[in-house]
Amino acid sequence: MESLVARRKIGQKISFSVGMISYLAALVSVAATVYYDRVLGSEHPVVASLVASVVFFIGAGIVLHVMGSVSLPSLKPVKPKHRDGDIT
Repeated sequence: MESLVARRKIGQKISFSVGMISYLAALVSVAATVYYDRVLGSEHPVVASLVASVVFFIGAGIVLHVMGSVSLPSLKPVKPKHRDGDIT
């Protein structure tokens, strides 16, 4: 039986990889948020934008992770089998 990784298409592999990069960017944004919160204060616009970045990167990571790990069926049309004696 094939593993899930072997059945993924190139688009799914790219989506999964970008999702993981997005999670990493969220972690970097969290670290920057904590640092700038201590330096500038929690009401500074830079801190607010970093918090928004954390939310964005986590949301994008979840969507891309799911898109990259789902098992998709084949969408190719199936040709019907003809019986003997059929004209078509």
